[in-house]
Amino acid sequence: MTIIQAIILAVVEGLTEFLPISSTAHMKFTNPIIGVADDPFSKFFEIVIQLAAILAVVVIYYRKFFDFSRISFYIKLIIALIPAVVVGVLLKKHIEAALGNLYFIAGVMIGGGVLFLFADNWFRNPRIDDERQVSNKNAFVIGCYQILSIVLPGFSRSAATILGGMSQRLTRKAAAEFSFFLAVPTMLAASVKEFWDMHKEHPEVLNREHATLLGLSSLVCFFVAIIVIRFFIGFLKKYGFKPWGYYRIIVGLVMLVLLWRGML
Repeated sequence: MTIIQAIILAVVEGLTEFLPISSTAHMKFTNPIIGVADDPFSKFFEIVIQLAAILAVVVIYYRKFFDFSRISFYIKLIIALIPAVVVGVLLKKHIEAALGNLYFIAGVMIGGGVLFLFADNWFRNPRIDDERQVSNKNAFVIGCYQILSIVLPGFSRSAATILGGMSQRLTRKAAAEFSFFLAVPTMLAASVKEFWDMHKEHPEVLNREHATLLGLSSLVCFFVAIIVIRFFIGFLKKYGFKPWGYYRIIVGLVMLVLLWRGML
């Protein structure tokens, strides 16, 4: 992987991680388009670059993450994380197979897009506009929705958890913010696991050259993610899911055409 390729992937990750359009799908299809090899480091890069996106959330919402007097905030995040951890362990082989099937990912992009065209009409009369009003039960249900993004690569973790929040009567703003908060322990756990697996199976990947690529791309991803987070909540409050639904359908169809023509 070259520096230019790493920066492009960092921009893609920063742009898509917190939008309901699936960073996984965009990364999986960007790799072959820009000529990134399907090697252990590329797979490692896709997971670990998310740490930069995590840092963007922590910086923007630092008052919540470092207010240790509110233990309930951390408890709710742990409760919401549990379903994803359990399913991730039990369905590891299915998840790995799905991640390697670009046709499947493109199909999920399109299916999710169709779903989003109608999603705004399903959840009306929200009554929770602040994370402090989210109960442990609400958090667990949102965590169960997050499973969709694990078993259906291409669905979008952000989309799944925002829909989960809206199903629990959270406003679009509150649901998006809780989705951001939940991303921190979720992606941190995934990154730690990837570090551990890579250390055991491919220790040669963890070298100085790769560390430099990760450091530079993480910086780029961090700043892009900050811009996206600040933009997204306002856009979601005003326009809802429908624009993202059209986007997903178009991108998914383009992906299928490229695959069918053997261009990916």
